[in-house]
Parts: sequence; C-alpha cells; structure tokens
Amino acid sequence: MTDPQQTLDALRDSLAGARRGEVPVAQLVSTWRSLGSTLTALPPRYGEVLASLLMQLESGSLFTEESCSFSQQDLLDSLGVWLDKARAASGRA
Repeated sequence: MTDPQQTLDALRDSLAGARRGEVPVAQLVSTWRSLGSTLTALPPRYGEVLASLLMQLESGSLFTEESCSFSQQDLLDSLGVWLDKARAASGRA
C-alpha cells in the first residue's frame, strides 16, 4: 500500500472496527504501527505522537479501565484526531 490516502483509509477502517469492538487492541496497534510507518511524507512529529498514543493504548489494554490512567476510549478518540490531522497534512504534501 503506497498511496497515503489508501493507508489512511485502512487506518480509519481499523479504528472504526476497534470502536465497534470488532478489532482487538493488539491487532489495532499492530496495524497502526505497520501502516503508520509507511507515511514517510508526514512531518517526523506525526510518527512521534503516533508512537506515544499506541504505546499508551497497548499499555492500557493490560489493565482494567478502573486501574489504568489511560482511558481506551480517549486514546481511540486521540487516534481519530491524529488521523484527521494526518489526512489534512498528507493533502498538503
């Protein structure tokens, strides 16, 4: 998948699946790490922010919602914001 828009669409689809409970967090994180690393036209900061969000999501999945400072829903929402910004930035590239 070399087209950035196709990659972003695939990320969007996996995020939607996770929000519906159809895609496990581990699979979401793996997909986003793999595909996100191909978006080389984005500024480096995008990769740094994405790595941080994925690490928090992965760490948070090891605990129950009550015992972890990372809200899975908030992190999924943050991935959605990242995706919107990445889509806008890739349109300018």
